[in-house]
Amino acid sequence: MSEFAVNLSSLCARHRSIAEVCRRIGINRQQFNKYLAGQAHPSRHNMRRLCGFFGVSESEILLPASRFDALIALRDQPLDATALEGPLRHLDRLYARSNPMDKYAGFYFRYFFSFGNKGQIIRSLAAITIEHGHAYWKNIELLRDPVSGRRGGVNKYEGTAFQLSDRIYVMEYETLQMHSITQMTLYPSYQQRLDVLMGIQTGGPTRRGRKPGASRVALEFLGRDVNVRRALRQTGLFSPGDPSLRQEIVHAIRNSIAEGDYVLEVDAP
Repeated sequence: MSEFAVNLSSLCARHRSIAEVCRRIGINRQQFNKYLAGQAHPSRHNMRRLCGFFGVSESEILLPASRFDALIALRDQPLDATALEGPLRHLDRLYARSNPMDKYAGFYFRYFFSFGNKGQIIRSLAAITIEHGHAYWKNIELLRDPVSGRRGGVNKYEGTAFQLSDRIYVMEYETLQMHSITQMTLYPSYQQRLDVLMGIQTGGPTRRGRKPGASRVALEFLGRDVNVRRALRQTGLFSPGDPSLRQEIVHAIRNSIAEGDYVLEVDAP
């Protein structure tokens, strides 16, 4: 029997019945029995549903049974409040629920209309890294004028990322002065080749004013191994018509609300 089937059976044993598990997940009992017997393997879609329900990642449920049982037993133990206090407990629960983010590891250009520089687009350099199964985020904004080359400041951000259900969430804070937090909600990509992730972010200007705001945002995937110095030289503040910008990205991040709509939304790419 496969490790997946053994681990799935172990997870089911923590619930009242297999029928209840199937009902709550919304999966066919006959098909589920084939998973338990090792006669079939879930599709990508059903694997996400199973992992989301049981609160494990796909990489975890495929572990050798002995390692998986030890991991689950550790999670079943009462939480030591001195080890994970307050919000850290909530982060730990989110990590446990998050789908694997390995696909998204790498470098990105991040595009959005600046909160503090009216009409200008910020292109910054961001990276997602995976450590111990968790996804971490870094972002550097060099507010350089693309014409004169003058630098108007540097913002550095760090944070974490999750894929929950059918959305990617990134939470970051500004690390130099620690007075700004931004949260992004993005569509995941189901294409074989990563290109652009679209979504919405909330935050505010770091230097001018205190008004909170929301804007469309795009992450353009650059690859897993890039020349960071060269990429940073391409960041800064840009006018929307700058020829170095992909105009389809400029169009996608424009913050307009159609007549009859009342909230800022972004369509799936």
